[in-house]
Amino acid sequence: MFGITHFEFFVVAVFLLNVTPGPDTAYIVGRSVAQGRGAGLMSALGISAGCCVHSLACAFGLTALLAASATAFTVIKFVGAVYLMYLGVRLILTKPEAGEAKGETRAAGAPKSLRQLFMQGFWTNVLNPKVVLFFVSFFPQFVSTDSSNKTFAFLTLGVVFVVMSMAWNSFVAWIAGSVTRRFSGKPGVRKWLDRTVGSAFVGLGIRLATATR
Repeated sequence: MFGITHFEFFVVAVFLLNVTPGPDTAYIVGRSVAQGRGAGLMSALGISAGCCVHSLACAFGLTALLAASATAFTVIKFVGAVYLMYLGVRLILTKPEAGEAKGETRAAGAPKSLRQLFMQGFWTNVLNPKVVLFFVSFFPQFVSTDSSNKTFAFLTLGVVFVVMSMAWNSFVAWIAGSVTRRFSGKPGVRKWLDRTVGSAFVGLGIRLATATR
């Protein structure tokens, strides 16, 4: 089918990859805990947009070129690590807003905040070189080497991957956000949640900075 081989195995593999906790899941849970369900869903959308970029790059050969360059890998790795640690430090240093003491949620519903959440999720995914290597090593296994429609095959697999990932990530954000709503009127608890999530982001950044190809 369009140069795709063992499509059913691809679907099963993507499902298993999605349900296995990883950096994207940790990030979405962190945003849901920090700012609520809407923030988690918007972060999931941003991560899916990042996966779209990787899918397009994989289809047109850009991912392979990037994966072959040690310098490009190192640059993206450190930029992504610094970005994650920056987000983590901001969460750690954030002070509870006055409205939270009355049970109000943060300004997660403001257009600017949602846009920022989307872009943060997007860049967190795009600047992760491990995702680049995943796409370049995983997708070709399901594309026939003698196919004349390799580009279309990669794009099709990319669409399936993004749709399945978005569905799972949205579910994770919904569950995490629903649990977090119980703490919306307890600024003391939210402060420690922010610090915990911020520390997790810093940890993810350190882990990314020390990653090897």
